[in-house]
Amino acid sequence: MSAISEGTPQAAGKLGKFSWALFDWANQPYFTVVTTFIFAPYFTTFVAASPAEGQAYWGYTQAIAGALIAILSPVFGSIADAGGARKPWILFFTIICAIGAFSLWWAVPGQQSGILWILAGIVLGTIGVEFSIVFNNAMLPTLTTPERLGRLSGFGWGLGYIGGLIALFIVLLGFSLPEVPLFGLSKPMHEPDRITGPMSAIWFLVFIIPMLIFTPDRAPTGISKVAAVKQGLGALANTLRSLRDYRNVVFFLIARMFYNDGILALIGFSGIYAAGLFKWGTTELGIFGILINFFAIAGCFIGGYLDDRLGSKPTVVISVLGLAFASVGVLSISDGQVLFGLPAAMPVEGGALFASPAEMVFMVFAFIMGLFFGPAQAASRTLIARMSPPDKAGEFFGLFALSGKATAFVAPLLIGIVTSATGQQRPAMIVIFTLLMIGAALMSFVREPDHG
Repeated sequence: MSAISEGTPQAAGKLGKFSWALFDWANQPYFTVVTTFIFAPYFTTFVAASPAEGQAYWGYTQAIAGALIAILSPVFGSIADAGGARKPWILFFTIICAIGAFSLWWAVPGQQSGILWILAGIVLGTIGVEFSIVFNNAMLPTLTTPERLGRLSGFGWGLGYIGGLIALFIVLLGFSLPEVPLFGLSKPMHEPDRITGPMSAIWFLVFIIPMLIFTPDRAPTGISKVAAVKQGLGALANTLRSLRDYRNVVFFLIARMFYNDGILALIGFSGIYAAGLFKWGTTELGIFGILINFFAIAGCFIGGYLDDRLGSKPTVVISVLGLAFASVGVLSISDGQVLFGLPAAMPVEGGALFASPAEMVFMVFAFIMGLFFGPAQAASRTLIARMSPPDKAGEFFGLFALSGKATAFVAPLLIGIVTSATGQQRPAMIVIFTLLMIGAALMSFVREPDHG
């Protein structure tokens, strides 16, 4: 077999590695401007009947998408391993994501009829982007040496946050802040918020092109698609039956089920919570996202260096504990109070941006979140890459995606249920903190392979 098809790490040059890392740049705007800072808060605040109902709806869509991803990721990963090449899968699921993202343009304010189609578009976009990430991640072990996996993974995450940052600048400077937005978009109809779906779709389709051209892929095995499906499913069944031989991987995947669920919920609901609590609009949320991304970019590059120096496991644990601390800080903020009881003035209409004491405290904890988001996720990707047998990379990254999604539908579901039951957004943070702490504790059972 060729070096590429065997998955040895001499396959990619600098351009190939950079193009692979650019995939994170390509997909990040979907997460940044759609599911976190712009469209999600817009949907919960203006499309749904109330912020609490909107948060519940959003939680249910993420629960459905998470369940589908959890079930199907290992299956697709195993099939891709059997078939060899990963790029065709990446392109296919990128197109699926783009279709879902484009449909969000029709999420008009106060929408009563057709809201199920918008929710379906959110689910479609989310499963498309997540499945494409499974196959791109599976290419990582073949691109560089084990001792430099952390830096390449962290570099990719850092590029991703830079891409998200630029997307936020485009939304703010092109659509939100100007009195007359680009393309004549209507502010009363919230078209600057709705354009984030089509914008992220086009961005994704354009910026995966370098990876498709320059990053080396595993050679196709030559077997038919039907045979690849049968062989892949058989290999997955064998791996699941022999998981006792991969106990260390199992411990890690179980730990990640919890802490990654908490991370995704924290990312997804922090902007929603701020929009409901402080009545932030697109401008405030966009600037908030830009500031967080500056910290996230720094965290990714520092975390990538620490990953290779200290190891992936310490980097994960430190980052998850930092995020748990930040979630407690956010939980401590309510209407007119911070730090569980200290009085703090809320923003007033016409006041300076982020000038109220309550907003200032929230921003401090948000910056801590930004610093630790990237390292926790990049080091997790590095750790599973170091644990994966070369001929099972897709399968193991499919299981990795399962570990990130098997319980990922639980947190949004719990958040949706708790929010519906209490009529408040704040209790969601208790769910998030609990998941982060359980995940950090379970990491004590994980042994990291030597990569020196």
